[in-house]
Order: sequence, then structure tokens, then C-alpha cells
Amino acid sequence: MNILVSDSLSPKGVEVLERAGFSVDVKTKLTKEELLQEIPKYEGLVVRSATKVTKDVIEAGTRLRIVGRAGTGLDNVDSEAATRRGIVVMNTPGGNTITTAEHTMSMIASMSRKIPQATMSMKSGKWEKTRFMGTELYNKTLGLVGLGQIGSYVAKLAQGWSMNVIGYDPYLAVERAKQMGIEVVELNELFHRSDVISVHTPLTNETRGLINTETIAKMKDGVMIVNCARGGIINELDLCEALKSQKVASAAFDVFENEPVDPKHPLMALDNFICTPHIGASTEEAQENVAIGIAEQFVDYFKRGIARGAVNVPSVAPEVLPQLQPYLVLGERMGRFQAQLLDGGIKSVTVEYFGEVAQLTVAPVTVAVLKGLLSPILEDVINYVNAPIVAKERGIEVKEVKSSDAGDFSSLIRIKVEAGTRTYSLGGTLFHRQEPRFVEINQFQVEVVSEGQMILIDNVDRPGVIGMVGQILGQHDVNIARMQCARVERGASALLIIGLDAPLASAVLDLLKKEKDILSVRMVDLS
Repeated sequence: MNILVSDSLSPKGVEVLERAGFSVDVKTKLTKEELLQEIPKYEGLVVRSATKVTKDVIEAGTRLRIVGRAGTGLDNVDSEAATRRGIVVMNTPGGNTITTAEHTMSMIASMSRKIPQATMSMKSGKWEKTRFMGTELYNKTLGLVGLGQIGSYVAKLAQGWSMNVIGYDPYLAVERAKQMGIEVVELNELFHRSDVISVHTPLTNETRGLINTETIAKMKDGVMIVNCARGGIINELDLCEALKSQKVASAAFDVFENEPVDPKHPLMALDNFICTPHIGASTEEAQENVAIGIAEQFVDYFKRGIARGAVNVPSVAPEVLPQLQPYLVLGERMGRFQAQLLDGGIKSVTVEYFGEVAQLTVAPVTVAVLKGLLSPILEDVINYVNAPIVAKERGIEVKEVKSSDAGDFSSLIRIKVEAGTRTYSLGGTLFHRQEPRFVEINQFQVEVVSEGQMILIDNVDRPGVIGMVGQILGQHDVNIARMQCARVERGASALLIIGLDAPLASAVLDLLKKEKDILSVRMVDLS
């Protein structure tokens, strides 16, 4: 096998590949044109974050069988294009947990004691002891927005510094948080109580701009804010104004909306803002670990057919995968859909299989459900390897049930998620044995195309509701791609499902929520 390493990689990773008998070429800093010329020669491609594995690169890789990221994030790899070509996409989950958590704590310590500013002052020949009065972290309250693997490890480190840790994670069971010594609170309470706030969530429609002028106003005067997660979670211009007014005493970023950052970015002119160039995972230990990890995963796949760390296929025998693949897609989409409807920490997940699918080896499908369920709500990258482990760590009970009777369908999958005080149910099947469709949403019988953007509206079953919704969307130039209604009985509650061409603006969502016959409105993104 010929392997191309197109980004800087620890030599120990290259050694693992060469010991396995692979031919390895290390060619870094290739232009896109050079990469397109080189890639047809290789069965495997190892990257970090610099190489952009676009659809063009995937299509040019006529012999390509694996793309491996020595790290967690896969923003630079077109996984969908790779999946269509049957190319396995792998990463090394968990490789940056400790190092990113340590970097977060380093940022907090640097802010509290003004270490970067004091260093610059001394290097300019000054000795300004009174200028750099610091703040103790002892007994201060750290508010963590998101309690995935990284957020949880930050909590452990902060507790070692005798900080009080509170957290907001609507998908974490309260019992699990108590076991970690973390008090779970609502987001507004976290903003109100925290001396230091650190974000550890993925970047989604819900988390984009989560910290902004409005939410900063709810915080303590002199709060400190950290972002070592994803650029865009914090509105950078709003934060800039809060730093200027000293409402926010200091902030520390490792990630930005646009990278590399424009040197003229207004944050760069502020003395109370410190930053690093997205190096949260950049330690010698972490880079060595992920290099060895991805190399060993390549060896396992090419030598044994085991796809460890794959994000787009489970580790199953190649001859089984074609039959299972449509159900894997269905299961993951069902999980992603359900995750965006939940309120409260997840306590249990039950996956029920009916009809023909119940005769298959369904364990990988259950993992696909967990992958879809956890991916939208955690900062950590979730794949077919770590999804069950993460679910267990979060105290989620996972069960499987099988039955030969699928009713009106040849196969049916139903997932039941116990979260907060409710149990949420979703049923799905395959149309023409390939097309994933949702056919049950809680008590409603539906037929939903499982793709793109959609809004789900629980409403009173009363004349005029559909017209009112259509009028509001039309007034705001929102095009409806598809629509359907469902109800259990006349005059009770009904469900309106509307497919859209683009995400709905929050202002339009708010308008819908204010209408008297609207019980709830949810935006769901399956793109």
C-alpha cells in the first residue's frame, strides 16, 4: 500500500506504517494542484488540519481507500464525498482531550495573573509591579458551557485548584454530573454566578453567537471568558465592546470565526485580550499519540479489514457492509433528528428493530444511532468507536429490542429516548430499501424526508393555523420546500412539519412562537 502524508506528522507514526510494509511518502505544504496530481498514486492519505481534502481531491484519488486525520476535527475533509466513493474516513478521537483541557486552564491562569501582558512589559524594559495586580482562582466559580470529555476534564483540573464548578449541559443526566462533583444549572444562572466562563460545545445553529451582548449583560461585572472550543460560539465584536467597557475583565481565545485571524481584527488591539493560534491540541505528547494512533488504524484496516476510528463506516466485515449501510444512514439521521428535539439530560436510549432488519447484526446500527444522537450536542468528535464509550461515561443506559413483526413495513426502527421528564419516540424505515424516511414522531404518524432544514411546529388543531404559519414565512421571504400535517384526533394537538431551503432566522422563529395557537417550534438541521 502507498501512503501519502501531506501534513506534518510525528516520525513515530511514519515508522509504524513503514514497519507494516507500507510505502510512505511525506510531502507537506502541497498546493491543491500538486495534491490533485499526487493523490492518484496512493491508497491512503494522512492529514492534519492544513490539507483540504475536497470533493475534487476525493474524485482524483482513484486508488484511495482511506483518509485519516491525525486528530479529531474533520472540517477539512469532505466526508460525504468520501462516503459516496466508498472511502473510509478515520480520525483519532480523544487524542486532544487532556491537552485541550490543560490549554484551557493555562488560559484561565494567564488571564487571572496577566502573565502575557507582564511578559511583554518586562521585555520592553519595564518593571511594573503595581500594574499587573492579579486575581486568585481559589474558591472562584467556573462555569462550563458543555460537559463533554474536554469540559469534564477541565472541571477535574479546576476542582484541583479549589474552584467551584458549575455547568450547563441540557443533555447530561443530573445524576452523572453529581458523580463528577459538578452542579448543573440553567444557562442564565451560569452566566449570573460564574467568575470565569469557558465554552465546550460544538458549533451549531443553537450555539452560534451563544455569548453576545444580551447574554454578557447577564454576567458578573469583571467576568473572564475562554474559548478553546470552536470559533463562532462567542460573538467576537460583541465581546470586543464588553472588553472595552470592562464588563468583561479579560478574555482568552484559541479559536476564531475566521482563521488565520486578520491582524487588524479589533480584538487584537485590546490589552485585556489574550490569544493563541489554535494550538489547544498542539503538544508533543498529543501529536505523537495521534500520529501513532492513526498509523495503527491504517494498519488494522489494510491488514485485518477492521475500520477502527472510522467516522463514516462501522468496523464490520466488508461483505456485510453493503446490506447494512442504508440502515446505518437511517440510524444516524434518526439520532441527529432526535437530539434536536430533546429537553433535559439523556437517561436512556432504547433502539427497537422490527421485521427484516431484526434479522441482521444490528449492533453497528445502534452505534450509528448513538453517534447521531451525541454528535449535535457534544464538542467532542463522535464516531463509531467512541459513541458507546461516551454514552456510558454520561450515564446513558442503552438497550436493544428485536421483533419479527414490523406492521405495515418490511422493516422498522424505533428509538425511544428518555430525557428530562419525558420519553421521546421516533420511527424510521427505508423506502425502496435505500431512502431513509421518518414515519413516526412521538404519537404522530408521518412521512418525512430525512434531509436538509425543517421546522417542527406543535400546534392546536384549529382552522387557520397553517395559513397563519404560511403567511409569516411568506412575509419574510422563506420558501417552503415541503410540508405535511399530522394529528391523532380532531381538535387535539397537531404537528406541522415544514422543509426549508435554508435555516430559519431566529427572529422568524420568535414570531411563530408568539402566536396563540402555537405550542412549540423547533428548528432541525439534517444537512
